[in-house]
Amino acid sequence: MKLNPLQNDRAAGVLVTLAAGDALGAGYEFGAPLPDEAPVTMKGGGPFGFAPAEWTDDTSMAVAIAEAFLDSLTAPNAPSPLDGTVRAWTAWAADAKDVGAQTSAVIAAARRAAMAEGRSDVDAADFRAAAAAFHARTGRSAGNGSLMRTAPLALAHLDRGPEELMAQAAAVSALTHADPDAQEACGLWCVAIRQAVLTGELDVRAGLAFLPAERAALWLGRIEVAERSRPRDFAHNGWVVEAFQGAWSAIQLTSASAVGPAHLRAALEEAVRGGRDTDTVAAIAGGLLGAVYGYSAVQFEWRRHLHGWTGLCTRDLMVLGMELARGEGRRSTSWPRAERHDYSMWSRTDALVQHPHDDGVWLGGVGSLGRVAELGIDAVVSLCRLGTLDVPAVAAEDHATLWVVDSPVEEDNAHAGFVLREAAAAVELYRSEGKTVLLHCVRAESRTPTVAALYGAKVAGVSPMEALEDVRRVLPGARPNALFLRLLADMSKHRAHIDLG
Repeated sequence: MKLNPLQNDRAAGVLVTLAAGDALGAGYEFGAPLPDEAPVTMKGGGPFGFAPAEWTDDTSMAVAIAEAFLDSLTAPNAPSPLDGTVRAWTAWAADAKDVGAQTSAVIAAARRAAMAEGRSDVDAADFRAAAAAFHARTGRSAGNGSLMRTAPLALAHLDRGPEELMAQAAAVSALTHADPDAQEACGLWCVAIRQAVLTGELDVRAGLAFLPAERAALWLGRIEVAERSRPRDFAHNGWVVEAFQGAWSAIQLTSASAVGPAHLRAALEEAVRGGRDTDTVAAIAGGLLGAVYGYSAVQFEWRRHLHGWTGLCTRDLMVLGMELARGEGRRSTSWPRAERHDYSMWSRTDALVQHPHDDGVWLGGVGSLGRVAELGIDAVVSLCRLGTLDVPAVAAEDHATLWVVDSPVEEDNAHAGFVLREAAAAVELYRSEGKTVLLHCVRAESRTPTVAALYGAKVAGVSPMEALEDVRRVLPGARPNALFLRLLADMSKHRAHIDLG
């Protein structure tokens, strides 16, 4: 499916924000609700000993779904998406730190069934049968384990109708969670994510029209209760209904006082402060918030160290989201998966000067990446597209990638002011760690000098417009576009309130 730049940003944000919420909540899992003023950080720990910024089973199971659906598009002889999904789950569960009790029981039963028939691989039928048997035996299979992982399905079905997406979400839920509440919750959340990616609208009611009337009325009542409540009010959020309500209440409650990236952050923090199954409620909320606000709305502080099974990091989740949404499978010859991004047709990409207010910061064009090792540069802040091998000898956590289009049209960027400030904050963070930094775009003409001015204003104690004039003295080609100039001018008027962090 062909996406416009804003839809692309939103698709890329779904899995990244899901994982950010997951990792944010991991250190607080099963704890009591937190006070409103309590800080929420990716501290790690919790009952399963996750590392700081490490995601949990929520994201790992979602990654397996995403990978299986991508494989089915392009990999020769790939199993069906559902067979691929359950085989990945089975491999993951063998070494996972935490597997939900219901999911673990289903995986074990499915493996026994396959072994009894002399098969080395499980399939979707094994899982469906095991899940149905679990439900028949216990009468309860409405845990939140299928809702937490469901977001990739929305990306894989952007070009199909919401009714088909509802059915697919129910089918994937039924691999481990056969209860109608679980299946319907997944369908409603997926339809909301799909609509958000395509339109930027936040509407959890969008899927109600595809449920039977009596079930739609039941879910409408549940949604309305969530909108009158806080996440902390749902003490049984291991149940899929209260996990759904907790996530939606976190989003709705914070929407009254914050917008855009600020709303994304406030909602995830509110989800975690609700207590109990914190990682899952925040992961559920994150999938929808990422679909509304996009990759560019997720603060660099959260993206920097985000990681988990199977050795993936933020960029990998961003790529998975984009490729799922496009429906073309893995494309190793084009961005964002390509090893190199071709700028050979561009002129004047070799600009390279030191920042006028900090000689530990270099300002350059994309051609300056070839001098990273020579200059002893430890960290890179990139404001343009790059291939996976375009930044040599710099660790992933020391390479900040910010999405900002060099355009004077405000609508071409989802959150231009926020992203520019985040880029400057990334420079400041790396410098606080003693690193030498390269800040670059393609030709160091618009994006680079704008961010350099924001950083210079902070370190030199001058206004951004004054800092820009200093940057222009060392970088004569600096010509920020009209939108960036306006943002710098507005920040200069309110310089006492500038906060890069």
